[in-house]
Amino acid sequence: MARRDLIQKTVQDELAQKTGTQPSSPLAEMIERITGRSPGQVSPTANLESDLNLSSLDRVELLSALEDRYQVDLTETRFAAANTLGDVERLLRGSPPPRARYHYPRFVLRWPVTWVRLLVHYLLLRPAVLLLGWPRVEGKENLRGVRGPVLVICNHIGDVDPGFVLTALPARLRHKLAIATGGEALEILRTPPPSRGFVGRVYDRAKWVLGVSLLNLFPLPREAGFRDSFAYAGECVDRGYSVLVFPEGHHTTDGKLRPFRAGVGLLANNLRIPIVSMRIDGLFERKQAGRKFAWPGQIRVKIGAPVQFPPESAPEWFARKLQKSVEKL
Repeated sequence: MARRDLIQKTVQDELAQKTGTQPSSPLAEMIERITGRSPGQVSPTANLESDLNLSSLDRVELLSALEDRYQVDLTETRFAAANTLGDVERLLRGSPPPRARYHYPRFVLRWPVTWVRLLVHYLLLRPAVLLLGWPRVEGKENLRGVRGPVLVICNHIGDVDPGFVLTALPARLRHKLAIATGGEALEILRTPPPSRGFVGRVYDRAKWVLGVSLLNLFPLPREAGFRDSFAYAGECVDRGYSVLVFPEGHHTTDGKLRPFRAGVGLLANNLRIPIVSMRIDGLFERKQAGRKFAWPGQIRVKIGAPVQFPPESAPEWFARKLQKSVEKL
């Protein structure tokens, strides 16, 4: 039996089981373990929110448990749209891919890598930003007294965005900042395919080591498999690091904000730390014109005041609120 058929049959058998004289289904046991409440008889029409009283964080835990049990990746945005247990069943029937594995470089959070990263920032990165176009920073006063950790969100113009964000942040936040980047692309660098050849694989692996070490990058998958990434971000916060995320997931193609992914709402709900919105202006126009350099002050970085939202808010609502906060800068 194919893997996808086996998963489908298993889920169907579990959802078909009834409570009472028969044992609870594994899905019911998952819900009871997550919420601490018995869901009673599980039926496909049971609403996750009104009938089973699953909060946003409960849904995150359920998604994680399903991924762990069936060793598959479930797209978070599709799971966020699931309202009933029947929706969850149909999602699992949809032939989800085998669970992808991403590597999280915890060694970059410790000495001596932290010291090397600090030296590289002032010896290489800041001079590079000076050549590209030293930004005019607005809103520095909004971060007075903010010690961190904070969740920094910013619009995404190009690969040089982290350099401008790091330049604009005060030293106490700049020196301890973990940067989320596309998990799929980062993992390809760490584990390049054999078709790349020996020299190509060595080159890609070197780029991965330099990226995670000197910029403190960590993978944040765009479509599925957020759980481990959230856990790593939580470890960073526990160590006093702030986290930078580009919620659009891709570079803008027209200078306008792309819709923020619901994953940023899940992350913000998990971390529960103040959120600082930032916006880079002027860089896209130079990119479109094919210009690599700008006069000092032509590129602007705006910083908003830290905000916090009610815990356990819906991820989509969270993402919309965060997008509006960046748009208003």
